[in-house]
Amino acid sequence: MNRPPSLRFLVSHPAHFIALGCGSGLSMWAPGTMGTVFAWLSFLLLRPHLADGSLLAFWALAFVLGVSAIHKTGRDLGEPDHGSIVWDEIVPFWFVLFLTPAGFWWQLAAFALFRFFDIWKPQPARWFDQEMKNGLGVMMDDVIAAAYTLFCLALAKWLLT
Repeated sequence: MNRPPSLRFLVSHPAHFIALGCGSGLSMWAPGTMGTVFAWLSFLLLRPHLADGSLLAFWALAFVLGVSAIHKTGRDLGEPDHGSIVWDEIVPFWFVLFLTPAGFWWQLAAFALFRFFDIWKPQPARWFDQEMKNGLGVMMDDVIAAAYTLFCLALAKWLLT
């Protein structure tokens, strides 16, 4: 794993602060997991205060700005998908939580599935990860992990009800 950048790097440009997940990507241990934990906690803080439409608009903006921030930060770090870049975990997982059935156990299952698919990178996520070395490619492999997660959750809910 790459060594995380410094706090100075984190605050040196707004794109770095975003791409590094407001600092959650600076973790020495499993920064992608820490970014996903940050997404979960921030979702729990945001959800009660914003209507569905406002959340979706916010996440769409976070996605678009994230692609640019990830691209710049990856370029500045010399690696398009540096391990400390975690915005690509955060935005898709926010959307997963938005569509996940209510309750801690569903959210925990969503967390575990998302991390599994993000690490495994089934196709077409692997293609984006290996072939598209820019902000959009970095973001898209996690969007696909989110889609796999939502499919599994929908299947589980269907089987359990």
